[in-house]
Amino acid sequence: MNPPKNHRTQRPEIPRKTIYRLSIYLRCLQRLAANGIHTVSSEAMALAAGVKSPQLRKDLAYFGQFGTRGLGYDVDQLSSMITQWLGTSSLQPVILVGVGNLGTALLSYRGFQKEGFSVVGAFDIRPVSRQARQSEPVVMTMGQIEGFVRERGVRLAILCVPPEAAQEVANRLVAVGIVGIMNFAPTVLHVPEEVVVNNVNLAIELENLSFFIQQ
Repeated sequence: MNPPKNHRTQRPEIPRKTIYRLSIYLRCLQRLAANGIHTVSSEAMALAAGVKSPQLRKDLAYFGQFGTRGLGYDVDQLSSMITQWLGTSSLQPVILVGVGNLGTALLSYRGFQKEGFSVVGAFDIRPVSRQARQSEPVVMTMGQIEGFVRERGVRLAILCVPPEAAQEVANRLVAVGIVGIMNFAPTVLHVPEEVVVNNVNLAIELENLSFFIQQ
């Protein structure tokens, strides 16, 4: 079964939280497959994902009708479908900008490729350190970004630069064709409507947890 032909045009109408939950569903399906389970009910899968079964069915309904009444979902088929929807059925090239402590740690993370992403280039304004020089990929200068992105056709970027530099770097990335940015800089980026920014602010996440443990 293939995704509906117009699923790309439907994407802007799909809530971001639904897309986030798709990633959770995919990991649940991968665990099921690893345990030799070939079919799963919506109730069992929703329980594993930490959502209600009506929410699970509603999320999947954005992309079509799946599952067989009385049998549930085919684990391998649904896993393959979600991988296609998320665009990770083949390796997505990503660049990383800002090779400080956080950027270096992300470059050392080996889980990206397993999840369908390949960090193909890293860039920093400072001279390349010995540690960064030994990393893979090799860290390049900021002046090399435009040519590299155009040559490789990269559309995704991870931004780990200081907040005062984030907007300027984002502008450069957008101008050269980047349409998806994971932003670790603690600042709001202003980008065109067609560019998607996911902000990852660790301090805000900790503040959120702090609120709940006070209760």
